[in-house]
Amino acid sequence: MTSRRTLLKGALIAPIVAPSPRRPALPLPAPTGPYPVGLRTLALTDPSRTDPWVGGVREVMLTVLYPAAGVRGCPRAPQLTQAEAQAFAELAPWIHQGLPAEGTVDWGSVRTHGHIGAPPLPGRRPVLLYSPGGGDARGLGSGLAEDLASHGRTVVLVDHPGDASQVELPSGLRTTALHGPPDPSTFRTMIDTRVADLRFVLGQVPRLLPEASGIGIYGHSAGGTAAVYAAGADPRVRAVANLEGYLDLDPVPDTGRPLLLFRTDGFTEGAARIDSSWAGVPGERARLRDANHWAFNDYAALVPRLQAAGLVTAEARAALVGPGDPDRTIAAVRRRVGGFFARHLP
Repeated sequence: MTSRRTLLKGALIAPIVAPSPRRPALPLPAPTGPYPVGLRTLALTDPSRTDPWVGGVREVMLTVLYPAAGVRGCPRAPQLTQAEAQAFAELAPWIHQGLPAEGTVDWGSVRTHGHIGAPPLPGRRPVLLYSPGGGDARGLGSGLAEDLASHGRTVVLVDHPGDASQVELPSGLRTTALHGPPDPSTFRTMIDTRVADLRFVLGQVPRLLPEASGIGIYGHSAGGTAAVYAAGADPRVRAVANLEGYLDLDPVPDTGRPLLLFRTDGFTEGAARIDSSWAGVPGERARLRDANHWAFNDYAALVPRLQAAGLVTAEARAALVGPGDPDRTIAAVRRRVGGFFARHLP
């Protein structure tokens, strides 16, 4: 899946993309809600766990997005820190086959619509936790998260150091520990670690986010898998959205809680496993047309622009995000995920 496909094939044979002097502008789509978006970054340490990838105490990085009372004087945050962007420039074509070679894209120039340190809008509101796809950093889920926040929610992007491509921690920059396709044992470690990260953050919500009126979780690919299993039968979680994540590691508990099962029509590589692992799982089902696996995150906006600049082939675009119009794809994802949480976490 996600990571399984890219960390994966690309880690074994680096794609060859001719260097180009062009550095295309890579804007992210603006949020559609009535509120501007504030942003803060948090570093948490879980003293009860040992990091399975490098040892030592487990560290987790979060980006918190929220509706802001105002954003005057508050700069927009970069999608990646400068150190993360430099690492990603080197890692990108290995993690996602078909992305441009190092030196052709200024990943550090990508700006989100989250304003650093903006004062939050007063009042209580739902809190949503997000787990990214395997191999991806939390910042690549910025577009959907900002849109959710602009409609009155607090959204927490959770990084999972060790399988994330790169994440800058207070202790330093961590890059992925995965080298090639993970065997079943390694993949199990990856999901179990993500589940533990999400449950740890769940436990911190009352202290960090006292405005929470209810909690939901959503995730993409390996993050969708982790979201469903992290929620388990936990009564704190009132709704879960799984964006094309497999559900065959453990039985999925039938809690009666709302569950969105959202997939693309282009992910033929994982279609059989999605079909079999989702069979019999109760939930609201949806399909994203003319799209492929990575269209659920910011690649939906970035990859078509890279193709227009001659840095990504049409075949690579189709394999990553599908051939569909990016504006329609992004709008469809926002509408479906936002509508799901609006109904079940008003």
